[in-house]
Amino acid sequence: AGRIDHAHHANNAYRALGDTIELSHAVEAALRLTKPSETLVIVTADHGHSFTLSGYPKRGNPILGVVVPPRSDKPLLDASGKPYTALNYAAGPGNTGASDAQPAGPKRFPHEPKSFSPAAGRPDLAGVDTTAPDYLQESLVPAGSGTHSGEDVAIYASGPGAELFRGVREQNYIYHVIADALGWSE
Repeated sequence: AGRIDHAHHANNAYRALGDTIELSHAVEAALRLTKPSETLVIVTADHGHSFTLSGYPKRGNPILGVVVPPRSDKPLLDASGKPYTALNYAAGPGNTGASDAQPAGPKRFPHEPKSFSPAAGRPDLAGVDTTAPDYLQESLVPAGSGTHSGEDVAIYASGPGAELFRGVREQNYIYHVIADALGWSE
């Protein structure tokens, strides 16, 4: 599922979410093809990204779309009177300033800039298809690549030893549980 990471570095939520769905299918297949009483299945990540959900979108709002609030059919507007997407990044190539690779405004995949000029406000997303596969979610900080975050990541587990993954754990703890499950510990 490393392509999830690649898509987040590109500020491309469409591909990150699509690859997350494929990871879910792979986990389903692993669970279907193994015996739950004999197989420890662990799903986790080594880090998160500065990827956020904002703006109180109504139930059923397209996750890649602009925010439409509950009991409304019109996009929610920011303080400058412009619609914004529910998903955003703190840093990365989705910054809307001009770059050496694309003009100011919404960015499209692939976008691997070497330099940026400051954004002069946010672009108006009215008429922009933010659900398109190549649309890059906006980022606050201009950077050639999206950044990792400091949040804890979830660990999901089933099978023998799954009970050991409760609460908050350090990353190196996962290795020790796997080593024990494989009979490598003393």
